[in-house]
Amino acid sequence: MNMWFKFVFPVILIIIEIYFFQAVQAIIRDINPIRKFTIQIVYWSISCLSLSLSLIAISLPPPEWPPFFKTYLFSILLILVVSKIFGSIFLLMDDLLRLLRWGTQFFTHFGHPEERKNIERYKFLSYISLGLFTIPFASLFYGIVRGAYRYKIHKVNLSFPNLPEAFDGLKIVQLSDIHTGSFADNSALKKAFEMVLSLKPDLIFFTGDLVNNSSSETEGFLDIYKMLKAPLGVYSILGNHDYGDYIQWPSHEEKVQNLERLKKVHADAGWKLLLNEHAVIEKDKQQFALLGVENWGGNMHFKKYGRMDLAHRGTESYDFKILLSHDPSHWGKQVKKNYQDIDLTFSGHTHGFQFGIEIPNFKWSPVQYIYPQWSGLYKHENQYLYVNRGLGFLGYC
Repeated sequence: MNMWFKFVFPVILIIIEIYFFQAVQAIIRDINPIRKFTIQIVYWSISCLSLSLSLIAISLPPPEWPPFFKTYLFSILLILVVSKIFGSIFLLMDDLLRLLRWGTQFFTHFGHPEERKNIERYKFLSYISLGLFTIPFASLFYGIVRGAYRYKIHKVNLSFPNLPEAFDGLKIVQLSDIHTGSFADNSALKKAFEMVLSLKPDLIFFTGDLVNNSSSETEGFLDIYKMLKAPLGVYSILGNHDYGDYIQWPSHEEKVQNLERLKKVHADAGWKLLLNEHAVIEKDKQQFALLGVENWGGNMHFKKYGRMDLAHRGTESYDFKILLSHDPSHWGKQVKKNYQDIDLTFSGHTHGFQFGIEIPNFKWSPVQYIYPQWSGLYKHENQYLYVNRGLGFLGYC
């Protein structure tokens, strides 16, 4: 992390804290002095904690934090900052109005400065500012405390004219982005897998990011992973976090060994890990091709480990093809352009930014400006993409 960022980031946080405090001051200016002092102490105590966490994050990057600290404390810091930025919108409006009123007074009483009045903030705009802080704070805080474990099953029915008849009614369950290192214990993951098994799937797909950074995160979870079973198999791929690219390793060899250990976890769990290769799914002597590629990042400088040429080789004779590819940008930037015989692609990666709106006929999240395909089903001509919202979480990501 460069020195410029280490200096600028805390300064920005301090400016946000001081600026938002103006709304608090406007609201409490007429209350009892003791109560006012108490509110000020509470506000700045929380602000100092936020600043301390930011300084810790600079000296000790979040990937190296203990799971609880990273999952909750860092997330709360992020929530506070984001909420105060939202709350500052009406503060900025207030300041623009105050500037306009000051300018009017200045020119109206140009020769008589003694007639100018003190221009205070509009209290109602400060209340609105506080409300804009409260709404995202409450929503995001609920997300990490309860929402993270309120799993939801999304059902989609698709039909393909070229799907072999033996697979009519095929039930596939897709899981993605478990991020095992973010779970304090295995009970929540066990609950999710029990929901999967209750659906009685014919096939189970896991589309990457089993861990945050290290294979050691999987210790104590193998028996949970083994729960996943399906008549036609459990197939998996790697995601961008599985390669250990976001932490410092003692040596390149240790990083390579870490990935090998993670691959072994897939095998020990009974999952067939597809590494730029394909498998043949067979039922009643009819078949289709299942392709799986390593991570292929089309956005945000994520690395391209995936090799569609290798995975696709040998699948030409199959009428129907499914692809597992962690990053949905791969579909838009390579698959639908160069591999138009891929009928259906399963991806994950985006988590829907863990912040979005999904109601009938309307879907929005900030992440869509980076990933146009960020959640749910998408279609281009005869090709489909389904983007899983993610089972787990990494802080608030």
